[in-house]
Amino acid sequence: MTGKNRQKVNTSAQNRTIANYLRFIIPSLVGVFLFMVPLKVNGDITIPVAFLAKQVEGLLLHALPTVMTVILLIVALLTAWMTLLKPSFIEDKPFMKSLFQVHPSWLFIRILGFIFAVMTLLKLGPEWVWSGDTGGLLLFELIPLLFTIFLFAGLFLPLLLNYGLLEFFGVMLNKVMRPVFTLPGRSSIDCLASWMGDGTIGVLLTNKQYEEGFYTKREAAVIGTTFSVVSITFSIVILTYMNLEHLFIQYYLTIVLAGFVAAVICPRIPPLSRKPNTYIVEGKQTETNDLGELNLFQYGLKLAVRRASANTGVASTVKGGVKNVFDMWFGVIPVVMALGTLALVAAEHTIIFEVLGAPFVPILSVLQVPEAAQAAQTMVVGFADMFLPAVIGSGIESDFTRFVIACVSVTQLIYMSEVGGLLLASKLPVTFLDLVIIFLERTIITLPIIVLMAHIIF
Repeated sequence: MTGKNRQKVNTSAQNRTIANYLRFIIPSLVGVFLFMVPLKVNGDITIPVAFLAKQVEGLLLHALPTVMTVILLIVALLTAWMTLLKPSFIEDKPFMKSLFQVHPSWLFIRILGFIFAVMTLLKLGPEWVWSGDTGGLLLFELIPLLFTIFLFAGLFLPLLLNYGLLEFFGVMLNKVMRPVFTLPGRSSIDCLASWMGDGTIGVLLTNKQYEEGFYTKREAAVIGTTFSVVSITFSIVILTYMNLEHLFIQYYLTIVLAGFVAAVICPRIPPLSRKPNTYIVEGKQTETNDLGELNLFQYGLKLAVRRASANTGVASTVKGGVKNVFDMWFGVIPVVMALGTLALVAAEHTIIFEVLGAPFVPILSVLQVPEAAQAAQTMVVGFADMFLPAVIGSGIESDFTRFVIACVSVTQLIYMSEVGGLLLASKLPVTFLDLVIIFLERTIITLPIIVLMAHIIF
């Protein structure tokens, strides 16, 4: 080979190497910007994905409840047809099969979600189903936001998932995440996406990684219930509603400390500790035991570039994003409408949460929390909806007690009207009973830490 030909070969190889690195770097940076970079818009802190969702929600706000009711009708009809009659043509369409051939209990929940949506939209039947505190809260406020968040999060999730970012951080942070949280390093991205964006984004990201075989059943359950944290934005909303915005630094420090302790303890106790460490797809997990002559950074970069290079093009990324969107719209929103309405009805029109909160009265009294009786039911009502503790506790006079309620409501994480419903609707290996137990565990673990911090602050 002549010197000129050798130079051409070297230049071509160098160009391919640069192109491979750019294939990892550019989409990953765009994904990080969209999901994790905080922006200040009109005085509010948000992230680009949430900002885009809010803009579309604002444009379509009045139409979205009707649109979602129609979608819920389509989902109920297709699910009933394909689950009960099992048409033959669906056998060679795995995406449609996974979406519409479900367990009979999920068919019932999807039909119930549609029924609740119709009752709420048209104000039919008993008011306790469609009032602004129950079905109306979901159909007119939460679900339009979920519709638009799912649209943009679903379309752009491949930028975080498919171009090597998780492989890179999985290697870099494995030595920290494993001993502290019993999790692989790539789970740090799930937490950051939730923290900067929304807990629902963390659940969706975790579910996709679990389905693709990057997390075991135990890891996926731990991440979904422990690392899908409440966003900074919502934390500020809660604090403002409680008239305590002047204590934001103390408030967020308390949340981080209590959340860290819960994240260390919860994975090590049942039910999470008893989840099997098995994958639904084998061979995808990243191993870092044999680095050879490479350091962690070089090895992480090698895996990231390999993952990015495996992408077949923009079309496949777009196709994957569109599938994500329909998976979320059709699979998740009916469950949120059905289970969320039931939970809110129980919270607003029964004494179940007052009864369940009664054991917290002596606990709060021992911890010297003022107005313990009024604060007790807020310790459990958050299981129905994350905003209910703030609504119920906002009338309490003691700043100390309102501070405790604001912190506990954010660190509990499991809310049936949002994250809890999403967890049950996803493929993640958690049951309703698991969520109840984890919710109580997180409350019991974080409450003493929060009260201690409140005693120091006040």
